[in-house]
Amino acid sequence: MSVFGKLFGTSAKAGKGPTPQEAIQKLRDTEELLTKKQEFLEKKIDQELLTARKHGTKNKRAALQALKRKKRYEKQLAQIDGTLSTIEFQREALENANTNTEVLKNMGFAAKAMKAAHENMDIDKVDELMQDITEQQELAQEISEAISKPVGFGEDFDEDELMAELEELEQEELDKSLLEIGGAENVPLPNVPSTSLPATPVSAAKKKEEEEEDMRELENWAAM
Repeated sequence: MSVFGKLFGTSAKAGKGPTPQEAIQKLRDTEELLTKKQEFLEKKIDQELLTARKHGTKNKRAALQALKRKKRYEKQLAQIDGTLSTIEFQREALENANTNTEVLKNMGFAAKAMKAAHENMDIDKVDELMQDITEQQELAQEISEAISKPVGFGEDFDEDELMAELEELEQEELDKSLLEIGGAENVPLPNVPSTSLPATPVSAAKKKEEEEEDMRELENWAAM
C-alpha cells in the first residue's frame, strides 16, 4: 500500500480513480475555500492589530495577547499561501495533462479515420487512374486543337506562291500610279486664240438711227 493509501485509508481494491476533469474541479473548489480562509485571516490580523494599538501602554497584557494572536494568524496565512501555490501548480499540471490526453485522443481518432478511408485504396489503382486522367486530358487537348484549326474543304494552296502573286499585283499598281503622275506633267496647255473676238452686235434701235441720219445727209446733198 502506498503512502497516500495508508494516509487516506484506501486499498488496492478501491474503485476506479477520478477523471482529470473531476480532479481539476476538486482542486478549484479547494482553491476557492483557501482563498476565503485567507480573506478571513487578513481581517482577523487587522482586528488584532487594532486591539493592540487600542490598549497600548494602558493594558500591556491585552496588547501582548492581541499581538500573539496576530502572529498565529499570520503564520496560518503563510501556510495557506504555500498550500495555494502547490494546489495551483498541481491543477495546472492536471489541465495540461488533460489537454494532451484530449489532443492525443483526437489525433488517434483522426488516424483511424484516415486508415479507414485508405483501407479500400490500392496505390497501383490510384496510379492507373491518374494515368488514365492524364491521357484523357491530352486527348481532349488534341481534339480541341484539331477543331480550332481552319478547314479548307479540299483547297490546298501554296502560301509562298500566293504571297509572291500578291507582291506582283502590288508592284503593278505602284507602277501604274507612277506612270499616271508622269503623264500628267507632260500634257500641253491649250493655245491662246490669235483671232480677235467678234464685236458686240449693235442693237436694232441704234442701227435705225444711223440709217435715218444717212438718209438726211443724202437729202441735203441732193438739194444743193
